[in-house]
Amino acid sequence: MTATPADIASMSAALDSPTETNRRMWDERVAVHRADRTGFYAVETFRRGGDVLLPIESREIGAVAGKRLLHLQCHFGLDTLSLARRGAAVTGVDFSRPAIETARGLAAETGLAARFVECNVYDARSVLPETFDIVYSSWGAIIWLNDIRRWTALVAEFLAPGGFLYLADGHPFAMTLEQEGQSLVCRYPWRSAPDDPMPFETATTYTGDDAIFTQTKSYSWNHAFTDIIGGLIDNGLSIDFLHEHETVPWFTFPKMEAAGDRMYRLPDGRASPSPSR
Repeated sequence: MTATPADIASMSAALDSPTETNRRMWDERVAVHRADRTGFYAVETFRRGGDVLLPIESREIGAVAGKRLLHLQCHFGLDTLSLARRGAAVTGVDFSRPAIETARGLAAETGLAARFVECNVYDARSVLPETFDIVYSSWGAIIWLNDIRRWTALVAEFLAPGGFLYLADGHPFAMTLEQEGQSLVCRYPWRSAPDDPMPFETATTYTGDDAIFTQTKSYSWNHAFTDIIGGLIDNGLSIDFLHEHETVPWFTFPKMEAAGDRMYRLPDGRASPSPSR
């Protein structure tokens, strides 16, 4: 099932102002991410038949063959389609029309069976009434959610009996930090209220491409473990494992170093943040 043009127009009109600003920002960046001139996304590896899941989720998610899998906030679908290559029956959801169109194009180009739906994540249940064996969300997705507990309730609604959520993302503590000189300083709140996002102005993108964008403004929200994990537990899920890693797939801070396999880490001896000031 896909949303009709009328559905999409209604959902878009219902977006709050910060989320609409974010949608415009993502819309503009899709073409640069798809072109992947820096190799950040390993698009050419994918187009040649490769699996581009990063090492952490590749190890942790387990067998997906034959599973019905829902990828929330799928961007332009590379992870979604890599999971399809592993045998999952995949559905990707994103609020960016250019992202969804690009994902559909990649699916057609590679001959992979996949469904991609354009809608705001909080509206996804009204567009997709079925349930799934796996809900998947990864890397930089949840900071764009203004209400993480509402999202955890949505995840629970989407899961079939015996199903599970796989979530890999940046550490909530790291999201409070900013590099100042060679020190990491606590700069941002550890928890953001839904109506109090953090505003940012950025003319470039995280892939290292030097393209300059006109849609420079964005909003994000920090979420506490209490609300992420507590929200899932409150909605009937149990925790099978919780792993903390020293690597992430983007330069969270300028002083981070390449760790191999498209991952980055802090230099040795540089992990301790400075006090807030």
